[in-house]
Amino acid sequence: MDQQQKPMEHGTSVTGSGNVLDRRMAPGEDEMSLTTRQGHPVKNNQNLRTVGTRGPATLENYQFIEKITHFDRERIPERVVHARGAGAHGYFEAYGKVGDEPVSKYTRAKLFQEAGKRTPVFVRFSSVIHGGHSPETLRDPRGFAVKFYTEDGNWDLVGNNLKIFFIRDAIKFPDMIHAFKPDPVTNIQDNERFFDFCCNSPETMHMVTFVQSPWGIPANYRQMQGSGVNTYKWVNAEGEAVLIKYHWEPKQGIKNLTQAEAEAIQGKNFNHATQDLYEAIERGDYPEWELFVQILSDDDHPELDFDPLDDTKLWPKEQIPWRPVGRMVLNKNPENYFAEVEQAAFGTGVLVDGMDFSDDKMLQGRTLSYSDTQRYRVGPNYLQLPINAPKKRVATNQRDGQMTYDVDMAPGQNPHINYEPSSLNGLKEAPREEIDYMPHVEGKLMRASIERTNDYKQAGETYRAFDDFEKKELISNLVNALSSCSPVIQEKMIHHLTQCDEEYGRRVAEGIKQHGTSSHHGPLGATHTHEAVEDAERKGHSTDSY
Repeated sequence: MDQQQKPMEHGTSVTGSGNVLDRRMAPGEDEMSLTTRQGHPVKNNQNLRTVGTRGPATLENYQFIEKITHFDRERIPERVVHARGAGAHGYFEAYGKVGDEPVSKYTRAKLFQEAGKRTPVFVRFSSVIHGGHSPETLRDPRGFAVKFYTEDGNWDLVGNNLKIFFIRDAIKFPDMIHAFKPDPVTNIQDNERFFDFCCNSPETMHMVTFVQSPWGIPANYRQMQGSGVNTYKWVNAEGEAVLIKYHWEPKQGIKNLTQAEAEAIQGKNFNHATQDLYEAIERGDYPEWELFVQILSDDDHPELDFDPLDDTKLWPKEQIPWRPVGRMVLNKNPENYFAEVEQAAFGTGVLVDGMDFSDDKMLQGRTLSYSDTQRYRVGPNYLQLPINAPKKRVATNQRDGQMTYDVDMAPGQNPHINYEPSSLNGLKEAPREEIDYMPHVEGKLMRASIERTNDYKQAGETYRAFDDFEKKELISNLVNALSSCSPVIQEKMIHHLTQCDEEYGRRVAEGIKQHGTSSHHGPLGATHTHEAVEDAERKGHSTDSY
């Protein structure tokens, strides 16, 4: 082999051996031979090394020790929220316009500029409250997180299927999740805890109305909407900004389930939504969504009866139209669930040039919390994992930390220099070519709610917009859940719902009176929960010991 044909040698590489393309094998080994992580061929994977056939085992069982200790560590901490998830790969195709206008009028983000331009994406769908192996039929919002691998680096659009949220201030998020999670004593999710929080937080009424309706149980992941929920900003080449809301509309149509339908499906398959997504992609029935945005000027909009930065509110479509900007197609399933779906890490602060943060209080809090969660769950080097790493060059001065896989160095960079600025061939700042967006901020530092809370109006409008079937299911679910709650909680909820809409509150009050109260608490939305406990003992089949 001449000098030009030799593989590049560096580090431990010697004449091609020891580099990343090294394909050496032991005698008798082939491409399908089992090895340890150290590369040792495994010639007996059925038996421990023991003294005689019956043992005892010896401590130097390296093959077994490596295998079992890795098995003991196969799980990373479960997400506190969004634990149950499914995912897929695909692409986003830009229209080059926002509605009928050039998209460059509003944003300089490169992925949107050219009609037909495709950007790779990975999407993770999830539940919110429930654990990693919980049924996918439970009443709960659904997460809808998209990672765009753009030429400017990653953009994460993290949101839910519903377009609003329970609260408007991030400081309330831990309390909300604690109330919705299982009781810390019984470890059972309890309707009373959910409604205890909600009846003391009137801002939740709009989201309660959606979650307790059929919208609270999407039929599957392919046929549900998505939304960024938070308010963001777009920034154009002149450094001018507008407020932005994002919406995903499924081309497959939208389908939801009633409580009874969900319980029947759960009895047959508690993985139905994951299976539906996987099998659709495998057969070539690729799900598709169109991305719409709503745009407002970057001010506080006193003409509206709500604050546009309030996550409990919809931006009315008739006042602030939806404008299409592109479409997304999912066409490839993960090759390994853990590596790609479980370790996928999203953050609301992951924006590219042409985008910026609004003063949305939930967005501000989530931007710290989401990425902090990933550093805790996966480790400080989670962005080195293939599913999270940008599909472009990376060069940083970040070093070390748990599970360092690579060093983010530039070609020719002085390896001794891991700081900036430097005159010794270290990394340097990129040139500033764009005009910075510089919002004006002024005001007293305080702890206070926004001025236009208007907690009831949109909840009432949503109730009145439901068709008769949706109203009936909503009332039934609320009556079933509230009947097991304390009278003080019932009274507060009926008061709030009546403020939303007189008929709404009256029907719930009449339903509770007719249903009667119950002391049997249970999971959110579930029916006849205590009957299930009694049925298990009554219907169980006796048998002798063995």
